[in-house]
Amino acid sequence: MAAAEPGARAWRPGGSPRCGSPASSPAPGHRFRRVTLSRPTFCHLCSAFVWGLAGFLCDVCNFMSHEKCMKHVRSPCAWAASSWVRVPVAHCFGPRGLYKRRFCNVCRKGLEAPALRCEVCELHVHPDCVPFACSDCRQCHRDAPQDHDTYHHHWREGSPSSGARCEVCRKACGSSEVLVGLRCEWCGVQAHSVCHVALAPECTFGRLRGMVLPPACVRLASRNFSKKHCFRIPEPAAPEPGEGDDGVDGGVAPTGREALSAPESSKLTLRVFDGNDALQRNHFRLVTVPRQARSQEVLEAALQAFYISDDPQGFELQPLPSSPHGGESGDPGEAPGSGATKEEVLRGPGSRDPTSEAWVIRALPRTREVLRVYPGWLKVGVACVSVRLTPQSTAGSVVLEVLPLLGRQVEGPESFQLVEVLMGSRQVQRTVLEGEWLLLDRLQDIRQMSVQQMSQTRFYVEESRPVVPCVSLFVGGLPASLDSQEYSTLLWEAMAPKADVVSVSHVYASQGAVVLDVRCFAEAERLYVLARDTAVQGRPLTALVLPVVLHTNLPPDCCPLLVFVNPKSGGLKGRDLLCSFRKLLNPHQVFELTNGGPLPGFHVFSQVPHFRVLVCGGDGTVSWVLATLEETRHRLACPSPSVAILPLGTGNDLGRVLRWGAGYSGEDPLSVLLSVDEADAVLMDRWTILLDAHAADGAENGMANGEPPKVVGAQAGDPALQHPKYPSLPCSSQHAQGPAPGPPPTLGALWAPTPTPGDLGARRLAGRWVRRSLAQVVQMSSYCGIGIDAELSLDFHQAREEAPGRFTSRLRNKGEYVRVGLQKLSRARGLHRELRLQVEQQEVELPSLEGLIFINIPSWGSGADLWGPDSDSRFEKPRMDDGLLEVVGVTGVVHMVQVQGGLRSGIRIAQGSYFRVTLFKATPVQVDGEPWVQAPGHIIISAAGPKVHMLKRSKQKPRKAVSSPQEA
Repeated sequence: MAAAEPGARAWRPGGSPRCGSPASSPAPGHRFRRVTLSRPTFCHLCSAFVWGLAGFLCDVCNFMSHEKCMKHVRSPCAWAASSWVRVPVAHCFGPRGLYKRRFCNVCRKGLEAPALRCEVCELHVHPDCVPFACSDCRQCHRDAPQDHDTYHHHWREGSPSSGARCEVCRKACGSSEVLVGLRCEWCGVQAHSVCHVALAPECTFGRLRGMVLPPACVRLASRNFSKKHCFRIPEPAAPEPGEGDDGVDGGVAPTGREALSAPESSKLTLRVFDGNDALQRNHFRLVTVPRQARSQEVLEAALQAFYISDDPQGFELQPLPSSPHGGESGDPGEAPGSGATKEEVLRGPGSRDPTSEAWVIRALPRTREVLRVYPGWLKVGVACVSVRLTPQSTAGSVVLEVLPLLGRQVEGPESFQLVEVLMGSRQVQRTVLEGEWLLLDRLQDIRQMSVQQMSQTRFYVEESRPVVPCVSLFVGGLPASLDSQEYSTLLWEAMAPKADVVSVSHVYASQGAVVLDVRCFAEAERLYVLARDTAVQGRPLTALVLPVVLHTNLPPDCCPLLVFVNPKSGGLKGRDLLCSFRKLLNPHQVFELTNGGPLPGFHVFSQVPHFRVLVCGGDGTVSWVLATLEETRHRLACPSPSVAILPLGTGNDLGRVLRWGAGYSGEDPLSVLLSVDEADAVLMDRWTILLDAHAADGAENGMANGEPPKVVGAQAGDPALQHPKYPSLPCSSQHAQGPAPGPPPTLGALWAPTPTPGDLGARRLAGRWVRRSLAQVVQMSSYCGIGIDAELSLDFHQAREEAPGRFTSRLRNKGEYVRVGLQKLSRARGLHRELRLQVEQQEVELPSLEGLIFINIPSWGSGADLWGPDSDSRFEKPRMDDGLLEVVGVTGVVHMVQVQGGLRSGIRIAQGSYFRVTLFKATPVQVDGEPWVQAPGHIIISAAGPKVHMLKRSKQKPRKAVSSPQEA
């Protein structure tokens, strides 16, 4: 017998209920009881002080309320929260951290000890509360063919700040004392839990709607991948304590917050397991009861500890037998307590031997049960239907009963299937049930494994159409400049992919990367895991799961923002920015540069007709991203996106010129995004530097072991290579000679981080980087230094590589520059005798100097004006888009300090568009803050292709963020 669930139309898309239906009755799921208050307490509904000595507290989730507020409570209890989830989406928890003035979304207590936070939404939980958090994270992509006519608000309780105002009544809706108030995690609308029902359910993404990549426009088949894999979040080397071995939640032994170091003599602390799975992992909950407690009281306390709301009459507590060594029975296959007598099972712990402190919850067999079945499609009149199960009920018979209730009776049951979905907080798992499976036996097996897991299990009826998955797998770290066939052979030798389900869809030869299309979930998972543990020619591979942007579904006014963050830049503030941007935008448009570089981001956005770029990092990071953009420009539907900068480095000269500031100092990330949205577009020259080390001394040996500049080769059609004065240079790299599909191959191969003994790439001279007989191409945006300033930068980078823990702030970094500079005060001027400079084919006589600097922007060395403000009839006024570079000399460290202090300017030497520098000996060189030692040979600098579009911060402050469609 089946029946439609009454009034179940009002789904909620996220963390709080969508109210206004019979299913949304007052105090949904809470078990309030009157308590006597012994300290100041605040109501979790109105955030006001609870006056008097009495309040009403939920025994399960610790919800505190006034008596007058109880009838208005709409937030579901922790045990009932999973039943309010519309589409189950797992969370992505980061490492443990301290979060002040935050509260656990499960038990509602303050986060005093290190806690966990979802990297995608504002969920905060204690480590031992993670298994009980419902899978209600933001849905950021399409994982199946579902209907998305509109997108609803995704409410999260406790997110508003203490000064937030309700969108409906304009009263304060946030508090720093209790978990109160709701906030949409897409558009930022804030409201009371009572008032939010007055708002329209549709979300417009708020002030950032033009920058957000809509979830309906992103497709990702993520069935076999965790959320960290889907959002390209690096996993910690060691798993967090309490994290299940297979990614599914397991209980965690409470630490600190619930553990009692010295329990009262009248109390007894028990270790309670909820099934065989918890026994295998040794994950238990601590339950404290009076020593003379009755069996029923102990059972109810144990069920409450696991947030289980079912009738206690359906469960029993069994003592866990101890081993001779004092531990529990180690045989997980045998039901613990199966040898216990009926009296041992039923009697309370107060009357048993006090040395037996471990108990396990067991579900009693059931002959009848009511099963809720949810439709696997969104356009349906009811949320779920109820079916009465008997011992003869199978998955096929349930499907037959459910279809008429969902209006699909005209279709045959053979076109549908019953799917079991485990809604774990870390991973959502799906299992298709065979038609002949007995459902009562299946439910009993689930409860035997974990009683608590049953409350997180749903059953869906779905169309049994064949699913042909297509997973895009990015594989980087391969040798550069090979053709498609050579890459296929290389991958076959390394990973042996199945040719019938794996194909190479894109080849980025100059970057040494390919994108594979995998049409099998199991094979995609195997290749992903294998690639992360594989090295090719001594270089570890990088594997990323990439989404597909459905560019034809993008709204006409949508110009999404592609965000790159370098967490290692400057003051190491990139980690916090990564988390903030993932929550403000769609996580699929935020990329961490230390995990694959900029190429995966440009590949994902390759078909987006209009987009902008935000680079969070120093000058070297910006140059890296711009070089990759230049390399992939011919593959982009938007070949010239505008680029904004959030300066995270030490100098940040390009960020200063474009008004983005001297460095990020904790500004609100939302204000940063609003400033990007209102920035002005400007042009900037790009320059190509050809490094041709012909006369390298062959006596040096020793392998290079540092990280080279993050640059790419220029295309063969680059104007720098077509310059009439440009010499004809043979390419000595075997990788560069290989043909690449599509555009012409690059002239120079990418730098290999781990060169082989026979490689002509990097070697060390006096312990420093040296480029040997290899013609390489470097892209420059801001400045190029030869001599003393490059040597200081090189010493700084080497010190940071040796002790990265010392370089945790911008101030400490500058202090290290001062230290290495003081060591070179007594150096004699001699650089002018070690090189020769030609400008526009005219040799220039150099004065006595120690450093030669080519500048494209009016800022150098953390904001110094190296060229100077004085006018000079010999030269044009410098601009960043005039097609000219300025050449300036410095006489030493003292001169550099005077320039940075504004006391002097550099020595003006030349201005032009084509330069040739001949080095007679190995000399330090830096480009945009990335240093190395260049072997003797030629350095040729010339303009590089089209100018790049940069975003210059507007002088006027950005408009205040709007939080409602009416204000927008």
